[in-house]
Amino acid sequence: MYFNKTKIGILGGGQLGKMLCLSAANLHLDISILDNAPCSAQNYCTKFVEGSFKNYDAVLAFGRNVDVVTVEIEHVNIEALEVLETEGKLVHPSTKALKIIIDKGIQKEFYFKNNIPTAAALFFEGNTDLTAHFKNNFSPFVWKSRTGGYDGKGVIYVCDENILASLPNQPCIAETPIKIKKEISILLARNSDGAIVFFPATEMIFDDNANLLLFQTCPAEISNYKELEAQYWSEKIATEIGMVGLLAVEFFLTDEDKLIVNEVAPRPHNSGHHTIEACMTSQFEQHLRAILNLPLGNTELRKPCALLNLLGAEGFSGEPIYKNYETVFGIEDAHLHLYGKQTTKPYRKMGHLTVLNDDVKKALDIVKKIYEQISCES
Repeated sequence: MYFNKTKIGILGGGQLGKMLCLSAANLHLDISILDNAPCSAQNYCTKFVEGSFKNYDAVLAFGRNVDVVTVEIEHVNIEALEVLETEGKLVHPSTKALKIIIDKGIQKEFYFKNNIPTAAALFFEGNTDLTAHFKNNFSPFVWKSRTGGYDGKGVIYVCDENILASLPNQPCIAETPIKIKKEISILLARNSDGAIVFFPATEMIFDDNANLLLFQTCPAEISNYKELEAQYWSEKIATEIGMVGLLAVEFFLTDEDKLIVNEVAPRPHNSGHHTIEACMTSQFEQHLRAILNLPLGNTELRKPCALLNLLGAEGFSGEPIYKNYETVFGIEDAHLHLYGKQTTKPYRKMGHLTVLNDDVKKALDIVKKIYEQISCES
């Protein structure tokens, strides 16, 4: 089958789905989206199917009408995807990869088994056994829900014994805190033939209140050796899980200059949004190339850049009002992306802004000044 005749189905229609559709339009690809309405991608795909990507019957019926199934969110119905695989449908990433990644406990065990550097962790079935363990032997830890966490949700820094009783009662892990000097992300693409390419490392700066990525810069301010080391571990993970598509690997760089794998995402990732303007090939085109087993594109950086995630302002919920956003259009090499979400909420991702500049520090200064001037309210 010719690649442009292949029907691609995407589970999820958020901003990642929308940007995949926009990239697919350049190749006139047939893209179907499964998600609840309204969603960001529904007006940009070839066909929109309303339904839940967590529902077995909905995913099974959807997948039977396409040739390749992929995801823009990993929290999907795995059982239906397994049936589709047995029926000969291509599922990228595979259910093997998704099973490892969607459960942070299984993901952590995968790192331990394969000697991949990661934070030490304990596993608990719920709050009762967790509290029993820490009550008489307390030390600070990072609580993580094993499933369902995203965009800062499902992660709690527990620095006080009094917080124990308020933690959710669900399967979780308790990680040993890591003293870090920076966080970086490695984004790679791998196709079915096993070819792998890496995008330049990005450096991530988080909003501490929301535990959300606020700013990022590319290239990251790390040594060539550290970037190669991060690529080595990222490739090992991708190869071991048989990844096809994009894989984002988030690393902590410790005070002792050691790399520690934090988490991975088997799809386009927030840390790769800058690639739309800043790289020879965007992460979204690259993901499509990978799942169609096409030659992978050039990942070279056109120009250094900084990115600002546009978050819903604290204290506002409702129809979004973008205040002072017109100032962006007067800035050279600034690129605004609004996701089209109909409702804003505190810290909800409503869009992003990328600024290109020959000096990455100047690019970051520019997006920080913009951040002080604009807001998404209701």
